[in-house]
Order: sequence, then structure tokens, then C-alpha cells
Amino acid sequence: MKLSWSDVTPQALFLNRRAFIAGLGVAAAAPALAAVEEPNSFEQITNYNNFYEFGFGKTDPAENAGQLTTDPWAVEVGGLVDRPGSYSVADLAPENAVEERIYRLRCVEAWSMVIPWLGIPLASVLDKVGVQPGARFVAFETLLRPEEMPEQRRRSMDWPYREGLRLDEAMHPLTILATGLYGRPMPNQNGAPIRLVVPWKYGFKSIKSIVKITLTDSQPVTTWQAMQPREYGFYANVNPQVDHPRWSQATERRIGAGLFGGRQDTLMFNGYGDQVAQMYAGMDLARDY
Repeated sequence: MKLSWSDVTPQALFLNRRAFIAGLGVAAAAPALAAVEEPNSFEQITNYNNFYEFGFGKTDPAENAGQLTTDPWAVEVGGLVDRPGSYSVADLAPENAVEERIYRLRCVEAWSMVIPWLGIPLASVLDKVGVQPGARFVAFETLLRPEEMPEQRRRSMDWPYREGLRLDEAMHPLTILATGLYGRPMPNQNGAPIRLVVPWKYGFKSIKSIVKITLTDSQPVTTWQAMQPREYGFYANVNPQVDHPRWSQATERRIGAGLFGGRQDTLMFNGYGDQVAQMYAGMDLARDY
């Protein structure tokens, strides 16, 4: 399924997309679970965020990200690749290659959403720049611009934010670089203009506002793992059997469910186990959390 910005489905139609998605080419990659759950509203998705560069409250990103400049934007791709360089968003995600993917998002804080993303497989970008044989991991880095990202002016975290994936995780068909949601360019508070989405991992792995992608032969240091290694592992796969010290991961609260919505059971790998479990065969997921 390839769409231009003008071809995307109107927001209202996302609320009844089950039949539509069933006919898309991406349906084979997207699990049925994501397709049968009603997406959250645009207002919910854009007003309940963790994007700590703009503050630690859930509404802070929507309130403070408006000043972020996202055009022009360049992503430096380097390390063990054949064609390193500075790439624009259009270079990495040309409009005629953008796909729709409706994915569940599960935060380590035990809340969840369903989000209709627009993006491209990360594998297509890595194929374009040419991954060299020695590469085993992919490191990502968020923009460092304290004049536009107010929390970066404080020492609340080790800025810039860094994340990483194993190469097979990065090349998996479910892993995308997203450039929009609900048929619109990516809102600033959701990680404009380009961000990672890895639906079987906790949300903090899906780094926002990416400016650097580096292929490496060693596991990269990631922000949360470096700051609190007992709480945040490198893998961060959604796993209801391994609790975070502050949050049980057995159940989750669906954003928008209302006061009487209750909690629902969290599924292993956020419901994407059929697609991704084989990548972790033989691993102790309580140790490699």
C-alpha cells in the first residue's frame, strides 16, 4: 500500500477501518489484534505523551512542542554502512513509499493506545544506505536543541536521548520510521518529523525526532538503561511476566476507556508474538528484559 499525503484516509474513517485494513498489503505484517481494536482519537494521541524534552507531564509535549522547527531536517546516517551521509526526511521516506500501519502502543507505565501511523519500514532505509557485514546493532539519537526543547536546558536527563535495536529487530517488517499519524504529518509532540515505532517493545524504545542513525558492531548505550539499568533493559520487550519495579506489567489501562473502562490483560510482545517471538528463542527474557 503506497499513499501520498493527499491520498490518506480522512480521520473519521479510521474509526471504522477494520474492513479497510483487512484488504491492505500491510495486513500480513500487522497483527489482527491491532486491526480489530478501535484507534484512539487524534486528540488523545496528541495530548497524552511522553516526550521529556518538552516536560515530564503528559500534556507538556502538546503545550511546549509548538516552537520546534522541523523543516529543514537532516538525519545523519553513518557507521557500518556503504553510503553514509546526511539525508532529508524525503530521502528516507519518499511520499510514494509511505504505508499505513495501525499498531498498539504499550507504555512501560502500564497504559496503552492504538495509533494509525504513516511511515516506511526501517529495513528499506537500511537497505538503501547499505548495511556492511560487521553491523550488529543500530543506534539512534534525538535532536539536541535546548533553545527549542525546554527540558534540555535542565539536567533532568542525559541529553540527547539515545536508543538502540539489534540489527534483526531493526530489519523486522513491523519496525517502521513514522512520519505521520491519522493521515497528517507527524505532530511535533509525537516526534516530528520522523521517529521510530517498534510495536512489540515498550514505548520508550520508539525514539522521537531522530537526527542520527548509526550502524555499529557493539550494543549501543541507551539513555534509560544508562540512567537506571535495574529498571530499563536494552530489549524492553512488552512482557506481562516481568514487572518493572514501579509498575506491574500484567495489565494495562487503555487511554480513552473512561472511568469504568477497567484494565485489560497485557499480552506478551504486546500481542505481536506470532511475528517476533522467534527472534528471542533461547533467551532468558527475565534477565534480558
